[in-house]
Amino acid sequence: MRDLLTFLLGVVFAAAGGELFVRGTVNLGRWAGISPALLAMTLAALATSSPELAVSLGAALLGKPAVGFGDVLGSNVVNISLVLGSALLLRSGGIRVSREILHRDYPLACITPLATWYFISDGVVEWVEGLVFLGVFVLWLILSLREAMRQRSGTRELENPINPWPSVLLLIVGLGCLIGAGELVVTGAKGLALRLGIDEFIVGALIVSFGTSVPELATVIVSRVRGHDEVGVGTVLGSNILNGLLIVGIAALITPIRINPLEAGIILLFGIASLLLVWPAKTGLLGRSRGIALLTLYGLWMFVLIHGF
Repeated sequence: MRDLLTFLLGVVFAAAGGELFVRGTVNLGRWAGISPALLAMTLAALATSSPELAVSLGAALLGKPAVGFGDVLGSNVVNISLVLGSALLLRSGGIRVSREILHRDYPLACITPLATWYFISDGVVEWVEGLVFLGVFVLWLILSLREAMRQRSGTRELENPINPWPSVLLLIVGLGCLIGAGELVVTGAKGLALRLGIDEFIVGALIVSFGTSVPELATVIVSRVRGHDEVGVGTVLGSNILNGLLIVGIAALITPIRINPLEAGIILLFGIASLLLVWPAKTGLLGRSRGIALLTLYGLWMFVLIHGF
């Protein structure tokens, strides 16, 4: 019971910290005059991926990188299948994916799990492979910054006088909550795994991943309700890229990530399948039928994780 309460408290801290971190980061971006595209694909994605970062770093430092790795892979499945699938069912009219996202970000979001699949074929992600991930992430970030600055428009709206210090405070408090959440979630998940006899990787992929995807879920739903679909899609894809490149890369530098290639491969397969379901028609529009397909895939993924291993 204590382990469950610890885990649930960690999820609450992750959700609260992610929300505060999102608000602080977005407000600071507006104060600095950063374009919405950059906010969605980088700052907003980084903010919503903060729980995954906290969990993965905490797990790596505790010598349990499998929990963090499972969380990252599982979160990527949750982000696309559950989060985006749910958003597609919220309103009629579908979600339109921009050409920029399709050409620059979507291919990398698909290539990253394929590269991860290759790297885990020997059962371990070493520090050298972590450096490769970090190098690709830096290159993607540079290209995103250049494209965002090139397309920047309407910056006058973003230059309204805003006091940045409340946003800085939100960011710091949110970051503190996320660091604490990482410790609590890892400790609780480890205890649950030992008590229930469940593999730590599966606990991370199934349970922890849902908790750390709460910020993405909130961001996408709000953006969908307010009619800012590109912000939601950009945040989800950006979060997946950050999870697969930045977080896995840093964790691998701290300690080698030893994992069962079959378990990780199955989750990566579901992640790739969910990304393929997001590939839009020629009109760039994702309809409700895609949402139903994505949620069905999520249900199948849960069934396989629970009964398949």
